[in-house]
Amino acid sequence: MKRIISLFVMAFLSIFSIKGQELENSTLWKIDGNGLEKPSYLFGTIHITCDATLEDDVKKALDETTQLVLELDMDDPSMQTKMMQGMYMKDGKTLKDLVSEEDYKAIDSLFMDNMGMPVKLFENVKPFLLTAMLYPQLLDCPMQSFETELMNAAQAQGEEIKGLETIEEQLKVFDDIPYTDQAADLVRSAKDNMAHDKKMFSKMYKVYDEENITKMLDMMNDENTISVSQYQDLLLANRNKNWISKIGDYAKEQPTFFGVGAGHLAGENGVIKLLRKAGYTVTAVTE
Repeated sequence: MKRIISLFVMAFLSIFSIKGQELENSTLWKIDGNGLEKPSYLFGTIHITCDATLEDDVKKALDETTQLVLELDMDDPSMQTKMMQGMYMKDGKTLKDLVSEEDYKAIDSLFMDNMGMPVKLFENVKPFLLTAMLYPQLLDCPMQSFETELMNAAQAQGEEIKGLETIEEQLKVFDDIPYTDQAADLVRSAKDNMAHDKKMFSKMYKVYDEENITKMLDMMNDENTISVSQYQDLLLANRNKNWISKIGDYAKEQPTFFGVGAGHLAGENGVIKLLRKAGYTVTAVTE
């Protein structure tokens, strides 16, 4: 369960980004230069999908590296406890403090229809996490995850799994984004029974299959999602910048396979260009 919730968190965080100069169509990138003895690899994932089969080039990159680094250290035994501690709103806030009675009833109906449980059971949870709980309903298939497949591959090779940030750091983003804006997005999802969300996810999956990381960015400034369109620095840019030195440290320590949401790759503040600015050679693996 802890992995599933963490995947939902990462899914939300990686779906959205900012526009930037176009890069090659690839979700797999090679990192070398800047003093690295051996190359590392950067792979853009999609956290919730119908088919998380790893392509041959990804498997080859995994074979050429000796540790796996994801956004989170997802095999950390303390993650579940930390997740539970960070999922609730501060200052005793509840969902009823954030929305009208009418909107609360709409959200409750959404939860009853899709979860079979009243939202009252979770009304002190950060609104984002309430939205994330509904993500499996956006798929018309059993949920799969690239992170799970990458972890299985690393564990089969006896490799360590580490993280670029902590679950506390990820969840803090949703204290910095006003709860009212998160709740507004949840209300919008409730009022159209997630029709807009389903349309957006369907388009995102198609673009991901094309490995067009720049086109992914073009669809991300969605004005219908307030907590994304108005807080992109918190969701992506700041986190990307914090990751660069950590990526460098891991890569200098040993050849590393990095798996992060594909929304983090492109753009002026995307991981690819930030790594290049830091002196690394980052090239698309397109074969």
